[in-house]
This record gives sequence, structure tokens and C-alpha cells, in this order.
Amino acid sequence: MYEDLIEKKVSSEAIFDGVLLHVKRDTVELPNGKEATREWIKHPGASSVIPILPDGRIILVRQYRYPIGEVTLEVPAGKLDAPDEDPLVCAERELSEETGYTAARITKLTTIATTVGFSNEKIHLYAAEGLTAGKQHTDEDEFINVVRVPLEEAVAMAQDGRIVDAKSVISILMLAQQRAYLSNVHLVDA
Repeated sequence: MYEDLIEKKVSSEAIFDGVLLHVKRDTVELPNGKEATREWIKHPGASSVIPILPDGRIILVRQYRYPIGEVTLEVPAGKLDAPDEDPLVCAERELSEETGYTAARITKLTTIATTVGFSNEKIHLYAAEGLTAGKQHTDEDEFINVVRVPLEEAVAMAQDGRIVDAKSVISILMLAQQRAYLSNVHLVDA
């Protein structure tokens, strides 16, 4: 299936090996038999979690993001510690570290490929409920403010550009869509 689109790796060269990112330059054979160069970033993957308070508000984190030079509002997230780490374990860890909360229930929303043109990064998106407050314990190089926002306001922020982080926009809109769907189902059942 789709064999007419598949590129085959001929060779691979490590251009840069960093702490988080590894830049590769591969030569590939195209479907027409010609060769091309593909530069891409190897990433270990990540998980994010959108915590939902009993009153319906969600918990977001505010932090400075150096690559874009902006303070952003995001769902808690972090990279997998190992390629074989369970993404759910990563989501639980990041929830605890970045917000101090633990959850009785965490459900998967989806998995997204963040930038398919130049990276293999995938982020596993989760929603957390049944929250218990605890103490935030971020990494020593993380400076994060915890923010509680009504879901409806977060949706507006995602739609008007106040929230620009892709994983956060997707998580917020998916959660809002699920909630709207479930309330419609309950109306029909009543």
C-alpha cells in the first residue's frame, strides 16, 4: 500500500548529537529511482497532559520558551526519559513535576506527530481527572507558573492566538469537543 510514495534510506550521517536533539542527514532513494537528501531531527518523543479540576477548569503552565522568545501558556508536558518509556508514565511524571497534582484517572486523547517535515517527534496527549493537589517539583532549569483557566476561556485563547503551542491547542480543542459531545449524548439519553 502506497509503495509509489515510499522513500528508502541509502545512507545516514549524524550531523549533531545534542542532549535532546540529534540531527541527521540521510540520502534516500525516491520512488522514481533518483536520490535526494533528507535532513531531520531525531527526538525521543514526549507526553502531555491536560489536568481537569472538579469545577471544569483546566490547569495550564506558563513558561518562557527560548526558541520563540516568548512566555507561553501550555499543557504540562515533557520528553520520554527513554525510547521505551511508557508514555502514560511520562504523562503522570510531568503532571506531578510541573503542577504538583496527581490524578486518579488519565485517559488518552490522541498521539500527534509535531513537525513531520523535519522531525520524528510524536507527543502522546492525555487528559487527567480526579486530581489531588501536591507540591510542584520542577527540574532545576524549569521555571513554571501554574494557571487555572475555565475550559471555555482556554478554547477562546486557542482560537484567538493567545495559546500558540500546538500540543496545547489540540488538547484543549479535543477536550472541549469531547465535553460537548458527551453533554449532547446525555441530553439525548434524558
